[in-house]
Amino acid sequence: MTDPTPEAPVADSDENRRQVLYWRLLARLFDAEEQPGLESASLAVVEDIGLPPGLLDPQASVDSVVQRHPELADEFDGLMVPEDGDGPRDRAAEVRRAALLSKVLLNVFASPSGSVSAGQLAGWQSDAGWLERALGCRPGDLRGGRAGAGGPAVSPYGTGGRGGTPDLSRLIPQIGPELGAIEADLVRRMHLREVLADPKLASRLTPSMSLIEQLLRDKNNLSGVALANAKALIRRFVDEVAEVLRTQVEKASVGELDRSVPPKRVFRNLDVNRTIWKNLTNWSPEEEQLYVDRLYYRHTARKTTPQRLIVVVDQSGSMVDSMVNCTILASIFAGLPKVDVHLIAYDTQALDLTPWVHDPFETLLRTQLGGGTDGTVAMALAQPKIAEPRNTVVVWISDFYEWRSEELFASMAAVHRSGAKFIPVGSVTSAGRGSVNPWFRERFKDQGTPVLSGHIRKLVHELKSFLT
Repeated sequence: MTDPTPEAPVADSDENRRQVLYWRLLARLFDAEEQPGLESASLAVVEDIGLPPGLLDPQASVDSVVQRHPELADEFDGLMVPEDGDGPRDRAAEVRRAALLSKVLLNVFASPSGSVSAGQLAGWQSDAGWLERALGCRPGDLRGGRAGAGGPAVSPYGTGGRGGTPDLSRLIPQIGPELGAIEADLVRRMHLREVLADPKLASRLTPSMSLIEQLLRDKNNLSGVALANAKALIRRFVDEVAEVLRTQVEKASVGELDRSVPPKRVFRNLDVNRTIWKNLTNWSPEEEQLYVDRLYYRHTARKTTPQRLIVVVDQSGSMVDSMVNCTILASIFAGLPKVDVHLIAYDTQALDLTPWVHDPFETLLRTQLGGGTDGTVAMALAQPKIAEPRNTVVVWISDFYEWRSEELFASMAAVHRSGAKFIPVGSVTSAGRGSVNPWFRERFKDQGTPVLSGHIRKLVHELKSFLT
């Protein structure tokens, strides 16, 4: 790495200033020996362009910078979102954005080493939220914390960042899992049991998928105050995700109007405009009154058939995100009229969670994450539930790395041939990523039931169109 002559006055060129800031960013991440000179050069740049020196303080969170300088909040939002237009480059603005971008990236990717405190985890989660906002997402979207509460607000194929700022939006599919991995590592290095035992420290935790996974794995080792705090965090996370998923279910398409059923003659169904139009011949000019001899009502009944939804979820260690999301999703569909929902979780053993399907919190507390994967034990519970195949949909969520692959696929093919709708799902995560066994993927494709992978909204749409 070449030292950009830090002892000399910083060059007036905006391009050189921008390079100084990015060299400092790289040095902070990869080459500590170059740091002192680059720090002094970067400080001169930041002060010269009217930004607070606190941007260069590695101990200062983005939140603390924004609290002292609220005018910067809007500049952090959408910082890496591409902008349309071919106008002239504003190189002075590029320098300013380089300073802001460096702050966000360093705070997130130069994560704490050694043991992690609750405060450090909370600070990192906050900074990661600012990075997500800079990419045009809502905080938590990329890390799986909100089940894809809307996803990126920008195209992942942008050609350039705003005003010359590097466009990282195209890397969103890669950044999400990386953020999740960093967060999971921080959670592992935190003395979680001690934190949970202290209500003041526990209150500083922000529920996220990584934290919920750790809590679910460790719940049998917790008791008293620690267990109560763990349950409170799980319930808070469940409620937040459920609110997002419920909105997605409500927005999904619904069944067609059933015009074979006469409209119910109640006031809320009254079609006022049609009633007036059809009775216009009864208008009395002398009395200036409209005499109504017939009322017209709207059709609101929709074509519905009692449907059975059987959700089978792999609860092995690699499928925690899907387990949490699908448990909550099953509870939402269980609340729809005329939908009979059954939920089965499995690893090397299968557990019928149907009695608790209406309460995802209680359901998750009964899961046992980890272990191997043997889908045949789950199929043994699922098949007897298929009483009327043509009114049944079976959703199977797994990465399909199975112990008895051929035996399991044969039984899945039998379910498909029976007339039931079989939906294999490779991932139900916010990031939309998941490794799927290629052997199963090819056979599902040949069978005409390709693996549904990607954003959870895809599964919501598939289920809503079938069940309503």
